[in-house]
Amino acid sequence: MLDIQRLRVLAAVAAHGSVTKAAKHLHYAQPSVSHHLARLESETGARLVQRAGRGIRLTPEGEMLARRAVEILGRVDAAEAELEAMVGLKAGRVRLAGFESALSTLVPEAAAAMRRDHPGIRLELAEAHPLVALTMLREGEIDLAVVFRYADDLPEDVRAVHLFDDPMYLVGRESGGTLLDHRDSAWIAGCHRCRQDLLDACRNEGFTPGIAFTSDEIIVQQALVAAGLGVTVNPGLALRTHRRDDVAVTELERFRRRIHLVTYGEPPDPPATAAFVDAIRAAARRYA
Repeated sequence: MLDIQRLRVLAAVAAHGSVTKAAKHLHYAQPSVSHHLARLESETGARLVQRAGRGIRLTPEGEMLARRAVEILGRVDAAEAELEAMVGLKAGRVRLAGFESALSTLVPEAAAAMRRDHPGIRLELAEAHPLVALTMLREGEIDLAVVFRYADDLPEDVRAVHLFDDPMYLVGRESGGTLLDHRDSAWIAGCHRCRQDLLDACRNEGFTPGIAFTSDEIIVQQALVAAGLGVTVNPGLALRTHRRDDVAVTELERFRRRIHLVTYGEPPDPPATAAFVDAIRAAARRYA
């Protein structure tokens, strides 16, 4: 295998035309340059330099290898510069997926802090249900996911940081009451995938809710409540983004969702990802 440092010596000899000038450019002793050239000839099995009067010149093989050395060294130097920029958070990319209410509250605050502190980092954000986001994380489509769970049942193959608990609120025409108080009410719920936690919470209270309307959109849900067509449940983060004046909300005890920041793979995370983790955790402290 060709030694990078010896290629650098050969390129310097080709550029400066002599061992003495190459040594001065590289801040080497002249015998050290000669030693590297001899070792390079031994490694390649080719004669790379030959005597020419009181100096040396490159053989055709030496000229070819010197040209390639310049190309190789250019790529190595570029890679080192790019890596240094990424480690120093002057460059890089972070891809994050999260659910709607996180993307409209927590994530923008963290993204704004990243843009201010590390403007060279490119952010890519996508909305995704927690189950979809976990799949995207495993398949390498994203670097981070903000997910919610209603129990401590995150998969074991991911690394999770608990950010805070998001309380759930009963949304009706009048304040007060519990889930059980509305066992006979018409209910507005999300799609079949999104309503399961509401069904479980109601069953824990001893009843099955009668779902009259289906919508995942909080604006629609609250509009139906305001029209007197039923009651629903909204998370605290969602209520930060939309809250009608003509509906009442009541926090429900023992019904909340746990918000997690999730990564995948062995630590440590890449520098840009780690910086975004810190930014999100800082933003999350305002919601705890």
